[in-house]
Amino acid sequence: MIKGKVDIMGVFIDQGNLEDAANRSIDFLNTDGCKMIITPNTEIIMSAQENLKLRQIINTADLVIPDGIGLIYASKIQKKGLTERVTGVDLMHKILSHCNETEKSIYILGGKPGVAKKACENIKSKLPGITIKGFRDGYFKEEEESEIIEKINELNPDILFVALGAPKQEIWMGQYREKLNSKMIMGVGGSVDVLAGTVKRAPEIYQKLGLEWFYRLLKEPWRYKRMMVLPKFMIKVIFSK
Repeated sequence: MIKGKVDIMGVFIDQGNLEDAANRSIDFLNTDGCKMIITPNTEIIMSAQENLKLRQIINTADLVIPDGIGLIYASKIQKKGLTERVTGVDLMHKILSHCNETEKSIYILGGKPGVAKKACENIKSKLPGITIKGFRDGYFKEEEESEIIEKINELNPDILFVALGAPKQEIWMGQYREKLNSKMIMGVGGSVDVLAGTVKRAPEIYQKLGLEWFYRLLKEPWRYKRMMVLPKFMIKVIFSK
């Protein structure tokens, strides 16, 4: 059960574990309107410090999960009540499993050319009960967005997964959620690459220890500048305690 929200540097994160988040997400499919799920990590939280539009979008989402070990560390330091990391890819798997059992439909928007297509093919082969309404890569111009929204609404998927990368996907969802007919819209970032098989998740031991970020750094050392946001985030948390 989702117990409430925790304030991490002005961004409100939902308490609860993976099962709680999955149950809330499934409930969204039986309600009116387009519900929005956001999966922030420390990088997004730091971006939201200066980007007030991004912070407002996150804080008006229907479910915000702590998809970053730094958020859990921050919560423990400040005694806020987040108990465990809930990753976007794990929540997406739970949602897809439910869609398979209930024959719900999905659409994937984003990723490099061919990635969303491959992800859909892999999902369909493993979860044949899901209806794939469509997919599109994330390489489109702003003037094409109205046409994209219209096409998605024609196909009318129950769930729209958006993989445009942060913070672009969050801002895009905040801008268009009221124009979408889908029951749920979720920012999934690199989860689509994992489902497509173009990116491998860290081994389970890294996941359990909260060191997926370290595994990615070992595999992709050129990402070190982005990874530096974690120590900056922790320093800010400690001094604001």
